[in-house]
Amino acid sequence: MNRRTLLRGSGVFLALPWLESAHGKAPPPRRFVAMTLGLGLLSENLNPKKAGRDYEPSRYLTPLGDLRKQITVVSGASHPGVTGGHRAEASILTAKNMGGSSGARNSISLDQYMAKYQGIQTRFPSLVLGSSGANSPSYTESGAMIPAESSPSRLFTRLFVDDTADQRKLQTQRIQQGRSIMDLVQDDSKRLMGELGTGDRDRLDAYFTSVRDLENRMAETEGWANRPKPTIDAAPPVDNGNSNDFISRQRLMSKMVALALKTDSTRFITYHLGGSGGVIPIEGVSEGYHGLSHHGLDPDKLAQLALVETEIIKAWGDFLRDLAAVDEHGVSLLDSTAVLLTSNLGNASSHNNKNMPILLAGGRFKHGQHLAFDQENNYPLPKIFVSLLQRQGLETNRFAGTKGTCAGLELV
Repeated sequence: MNRRTLLRGSGVFLALPWLESAHGKAPPPRRFVAMTLGLGLLSENLNPKKAGRDYEPSRYLTPLGDLRKQITVVSGASHPGVTGGHRAEASILTAKNMGGSSGARNSISLDQYMAKYQGIQTRFPSLVLGSSGANSPSYTESGAMIPAESSPSRLFTRLFVDDTADQRKLQTQRIQQGRSIMDLVQDDSKRLMGELGTGDRDRLDAYFTSVRDLENRMAETEGWANRPKPTIDAAPPVDNGNSNDFISRQRLMSKMVALALKTDSTRFITYHLGGSGGVIPIEGVSEGYHGLSHHGLDPDKLAQLALVETEIIKAWGDFLRDLAAVDEHGVSLLDSTAVLLTSNLGNASSHNNKNMPILLAGGRFKHGQHLAFDQENNYPLPKIFVSLLQRQGLETNRFAGTKGTCAGLELV
């Protein structure tokens, strides 16, 4: 049976979300959301002082008290060998060091690894979103960055507004034409390969890998072109034009993420909150967010930054509550969705990529704990990625060269 059940009557088709009755006794699908921060979080306000399950909540964790049993805090972890400060945004979900050379080629990100094997089950194999601009930590298998969608209203249209008959026809034609063109390009590749040196052959091979990725995506898209989109009882969002209103924009896009998951439009979402250079409209904050992140231990800057980051965590907590409130036949949407919050910067002021902030929620892990690893000799974050991949049912024991799952992180 298809992923969706279609109700047909009088020429009208209505697509329904995932239903247990249409899948026998199968549990709800497993989903993954990565929310990534470009400017880190103050570790002294985030990480509890005590390890284990009986820790005292930190300043940032206090507003999440009702979610304690659904969250694991991880400290003392990072990507092995990754440096480069802000450049390491490209490494958040790939664990590939991009800080040493401008010509370095990235590897596949965690979200796209999942989507590669399981994304075909939904209309959108994955969604890559951002708070502003097109920058994202999501990369294809060939190392190409996937641009982020930063407009909630455009996203709403993609998810829930059906195309006209002419638009669907044109979309199908474009997909078919694109695939035909790529078939011709791949035929010519055999001739070109024999005429090039080693370096050019490697570059051309990387290009054709990207072409094959796109071809596969097109083939998947074609199957959904003429199927109706979900019908929801929600008004289209109005984009917030104030680029400095970071928290409101975070909350609005988080609502869209929740809607995409509720309707099973996709199961893999990345949302990159890159930061804002301007002053965020929060009482007590008078300096720009980016400038505050480079605080240099100035007490006033640290106090203002804490106000900003507290609101970021509160908004993240409300997103988790939205998921927890959705019941899928006895299982909450939060239970079926692993939500990772992290950043490339463990210390934004010094551009240090060690000791990355890490919160993991949902996904039916045994939460309610603080996994405290060595602050000097960091634990490999890719081990958490392997745990997440195995949770999805993917048979792998390695990610980005790191083998094994995360110690202390177990499923219920």
